[in-house]
Amino acid sequence: MLGHLGINVPDLPRAKAYYGEIMPMLGFEKFFSTDDEVAFMPAGGKRGTYLFLYAAAEAADYSRHRTGLQHLAFSVPSRSAVRTVHDWAVQFGCHVLQPPQEFPQYPPPYYATFWLDPFGFMLEAVCHHDRD
Repeated sequence: MLGHLGINVPDLPRAKAYYGEIMPMLGFEKFFSTDDEVAFMPAGGKRGTYLFLYAAAEAADYSRHRTGLQHLAFSVPSRSAVRTVHDWAVQFGCHVLQPPQEFPQYPPPYYATFWLDPFGFMLEAVCHHDRD
């Protein structure tokens, strides 16, 4: 299991606002926040990977199509949670790549939505069962 992931962002205050809203919907809570980083941990004492966001020290364009981070996938407990996250992303003005749907090319059941955060990072909310 991964202990944590660290991602540099070009605008930490914006990242704190964005991720501060979405992470609880993805099953995370704030671990800590300082002037130059913010971290989230699995909510309710659950085991899992922590996510750290840092202020980027150097400006650079990001592309999920180049070497490096392609996307982050977050497991959520139900298909309705996938739809809730999708609805929030739409209301927030995120670019949605794939609305909530079954992805038959992956071992069933695989129900997910994909969108871009304000920095172009592709995020996914996925439910690996057919319960709602």
